[in-house]
Amino acid sequence: MRYSFKEFHFTSEQLKVTAPEKKENALTRINNSLNILCLALTFHISLGLSARKTAFALRNVFSLKVSYQTILNYCELAAYYCHQFNLAYKGDAEAIQAGDESCIKVFGEKNYGFFFIAPKGRMITAYQIASNKDTLPATVAMREALRTVPEEKKAVVFITDGNPSYQSAIHFLNQNQTLTINHKPVIGLQNLDSASEEFRPFKQLIERLFRTYKFHIKAAYGFKDFNGAVALTVLFVTHYNFLRPHYALNYEVPCPLKALAGIETLQGKWAKVLELATSLAA
Repeated sequence: MRYSFKEFHFTSEQLKVTAPEKKENALTRINNSLNILCLALTFHISLGLSARKTAFALRNVFSLKVSYQTILNYCELAAYYCHQFNLAYKGDAEAIQAGDESCIKVFGEKNYGFFFIAPKGRMITAYQIASNKDTLPATVAMREALRTVPEEKKAVVFITDGNPSYQSAIHFLNQNQTLTINHKPVIGLQNLDSASEEFRPFKQLIERLFRTYKFHIKAAYGFKDFNGAVALTVLFVTHYNFLRPHYALNYEVPCPLKALAGIETLQGKWAKVLELATSLAA
């Protein structure tokens, strides 16, 4: 009798979620006001305009002379703080989550964005950018998706495609977690087995998330470096979880915060998010 055995020796550093680089300039030392930075985030992230179109809009609508490179610099500067904000304010995760990876281009090479989403609350519970779709990035994404699941939950169900990296990641996590992780793979485009038939709607949910994600990163026309891909993904998650109303939630956001209630403008909400985020980094 023969069988395959896999043993993974991931370090705690390897299991950290990919974070944007910390820039030397603080938000309080930029040449423009916080309102201009938040206007840039509103147009570039929330509305999905390219950096060049964002600079054009600021110049021709608000008479603000800001270059497209400054827009990109502001995004990378804000992403460092928003990443910490995303992790700290995510809230309780659900016991059933759908996940998948999407291909993105970084300097012309294939990279991958791993996402997990809660079907009921529509919250993005985890995100990870990696140069491959092997077991390590899948493990990092799943580990983050598990981090805020309430302790009273005894088991968690992850719904993914047939990528074997997810099954290997679950094997690793089940050895190091108190929660029991169950895996429900949805294979292919047709329901050829009972699991695919039952859980197909959850897989379609993550595909719709990727459609929204691709819309917001399409204007970048690919990324020149890895940090730019991480930064834009982080800001997209901030927008999706905390600022973007969802029709399935009666036009509420997936992660409502009392601190944002009553703020009517997107730039005002971005300003409050950055205020809360910088207090975490202090």
